[in-house]
Amino acid sequence: MNRYEALFVLIPSLTEEEVKAAIERVKGVIEGNGGVVDNVDEWGKRRLAYEINKINEGYYVLCNFTSNPELPKELDRVLRISDNVMRHIIVNLD
Repeated sequence: MNRYEALFVLIPSLTEEEVKAAIERVKGVIEGNGGVVDNVDEWGKRRLAYEINKINEGYYVLCNFTSNPELPKELDRVLRISDNVMRHIIVNLD
């Protein structure tokens, strides 16, 4: 089991319920594949360093989790196809 950190940026036009649903979807992928979510830190809306698709803001979420080495590949796939996620990165902390 390795420790990982996933940071993803959601589009800012989402409602509070849609943000919670997106976070729960990520947690569901992690826990559904044998991982353990250690911490979810919602940073909220922040200004982006550069404009992405004519959008200047994003809703940042940081998620720390522990899992086997195959899970980040699946999480990356899910985040890539999600329409609500603008950018994401998954980092191995070990």
